[in-house]
Amino acid sequence: MAERFGGKYSPQGSQPSLQPTGQPTGQPSAPPPRNAFDGKRPTRAGGKSNILFFAPLIFAVRAFQGTPTQMVLGLGATALILLAAWLTREGIFAQEAYEARKVARRPAFPRKMVASALLGAGLVSAGLMAAQPVLMSALFGIVGAALHLFAFGPDPLRDKGMAGIDSFQSDRVARAVDEGEAYLTAMKDAILRARDRSLETRVDTFATTARTLFRTVESDPRDLTAARKYLSVYLQGARDATVKFADIYAQNRDTTARSDYEALLGDLETTFASRTTALLANDHSDLDVEISVLRDRLKYET
Repeated sequence: MAERFGGKYSPQGSQPSLQPTGQPTGQPSAPPPRNAFDGKRPTRAGGKSNILFFAPLIFAVRAFQGTPTQMVLGLGATALILLAAWLTREGIFAQEAYEARKVARRPAFPRKMVASALLGAGLVSAGLMAAQPVLMSALFGIVGAALHLFAFGPDPLRDKGMAGIDSFQSDRVARAVDEGEAYLTAMKDAILRARDRSLETRVDTFATTARTLFRTVESDPRDLTAARKYLSVYLQGARDATVKFADIYAQNRDTTARSDYEALLGDLETTFASRTTALLANDHSDLDVEISVLRDRLKYET
């Protein structure tokens, strides 16, 4: 997504703002770290997959220069390869999300592997359009599917970090995290109406802090009860406040409303960070108890 330029000499670069970490006022805040779950962003692998969207255009052009049979085969090849390109890109995003999580389920649908098969079928159709023998067209498709699978790799086929975790609890966590992600997305969409890049950065910073709590709960679904209101009630309130603030600030650029909103984000960041720390400390205490019990059993057995 394009962003407006901002900095020291931009119209809003010297505007004072409240910083949650004690940063001096009047200084532009540092950009937040990129989060693996912060929307879809271009990657090198994603760039390679975009080439697949342009490759089948040549078949579409050739389809209208031959017989009706060649036209059907050419348009079929174009549609299959375009579908393969889309599935490849979606599979790359799904794998990135899988690799970024410590605890994750394998993708329910193997997008990249299906894309390899579709690409092979599209190349077979293209070979038949070019009046190649069936065997040669089939070999052409097999080689193309194999090269696609080699270039992009297979989809994750196993769950990660799921040993000892109740699937019912993990499903509850997944639904709660999806609800929280929806609130964060709504906040980012609403703050765009304020047309202030520094405020967009502050919302991104809070979103990163909130997602740290998400990852903590995902690592141990038993923490969901203690974090439920943070993933729903607090984030819903933050979304509603962001919507109302963006409408007011877009109309009259009220500095008081801006200060109050930034103070709210600072309080939310502190609260979410504290809850994350408390959950991690509780997990460590549980581990100490388990170790102590196991040691006592070992002493008793020996």
